[in-house]
Amino acid sequence: MAQVPTPPGPVADRWEWQFDGACRDTGSESFYHPDGERGAARRMRDAAAKEICAHCPVIGSCREHALALREPFGVWGGLTEDERAAILRERDLERVGLAG
Repeated sequence: MAQVPTPPGPVADRWEWQFDGACRDTGSESFYHPDGERGAARRMRDAAAKEICAHCPVIGSCREHALALREPFGVWGGLTEDERAAILRERDLERVGLAG
């Protein structure tokens, strides 16, 4: 079983970037798929979420937060869960010296 990192404590400096997110006034349903959502509907929702992220002033902080915590669901920092999983796999392979 994979070990999930513990999020950093409630230090304002570590979390303050979230106040500047372009998603602040957007419902979470734009970033997280409902049960059973598949195919074109999911791709369209992900694309719309990523469009919001594309204009976000804190996209880098959001992305690194999601990667550091291995966030398993939703669009974070302009990346879907599958895209983050691929990046994390590559990072893990690099860490053990197996990346090519």
